[in-house]
Amino acid sequence: MRLNELSDNPGATKPRKRVGRGVGSGMGKTATRGVKGQKSRSGVAINGFEGGQMPIHMRLPKRGFNKPNRKRWAELSIANINRAIESGKLDSKTDYDAAALVEAGVLRRSRDGVRVIGNGKVSKPVKLTVNGASAGATKAIEAAKGSITIVDDAVEYRAKGVKADKSGKLSKAEKKAKKADAKPAKAEPKKAAPKPKATPKPKAEPKAKAEPKKAAPKKAAAKKTDSDESEYLRVTREYDAKVDEAVVTKIEKYLGASLKNRDAKYVACSDETELETIAKGFMKKKMGIDDKDAAMQKIKAVCETMKPTRMKNRVTFYYLLAKNEGKLGEF
Repeated sequence: MRLNELSDNPGATKPRKRVGRGVGSGMGKTATRGVKGQKSRSGVAINGFEGGQMPIHMRLPKRGFNKPNRKRWAELSIANINRAIESGKLDSKTDYDAAALVEAGVLRRSRDGVRVIGNGKVSKPVKLTVNGASAGATKAIEAAKGSITIVDDAVEYRAKGVKADKSGKLSKAEKKAKKADAKPAKAEPKKAAPKPKATPKPKAEPKAKAEPKKAAPKKAAAKKTDSDESEYLRVTREYDAKVDEAVVTKIEKYLGASLKNRDAKYVACSDETELETIAKGFMKKKMGIDDKDAAMQKIKAVCETMKPTRMKNRVTFYYLLAKNEGKLGEF
């Protein structure tokens, strides 16, 4: 099976309707639009039109509103906090914010922030930095001598003495203070340093003859490490510890540009068509084996050798074929 042989199941695709191609096509003349009337014209939108009466979407009452930029909070209950403390996920020495709670495995994700809800009892004190907490949750944490710090955009600027509005959101004065903090302070212009007085130039001394430059000593050639080895040599060494690097290089040149194609870079032993191609090409022309059955047996023997490897490298595959025939010198 090859990529160009893949196709949909019969009946899975349907040809496009081509209208206005002459009266003999069955869909010519009016091009399936019928005769006259508003719907036979282009640019008409009649969806929802109910003959002139008040449409259903206008008769129904409109209630409620979904804020488009509303925030989604991750809710953390007092029961889950107590369960995390008893299991050892939370301790009283660490101050936990949203990221720390996710890392500790108490929450799956922090979303747009964390809110503590519910009521009950907490066995040990815990320090939390969250975006909100209910009155019962705050009471339960503080009763265990823990603390809850609420992180909010308005908190920082209310601490500066700026009044907030009744809704709890940032007032105009707070927004101005926030913008003022965000703007970088203007750098003071640097004063130009006074220019030093020009001193008379000394007379130029006669130039000494330049000494001939000595040639830099040649760097010793770096020893080739395992990381410098080609991918094909490294894979082939797994099957032959005494692999000849020169032979692997020659096989790479023999295969040439076909190695750049990912499909041609590997051998699919499950594809009989590909194995027959190797028998007709490499085994017959390079190895001199004309008997197709004998060539297929030798190819399947190499497939069995490389069975543990899922992606069978073609260079290694050809190397093992040549080695089994004792014809590595052909390259």
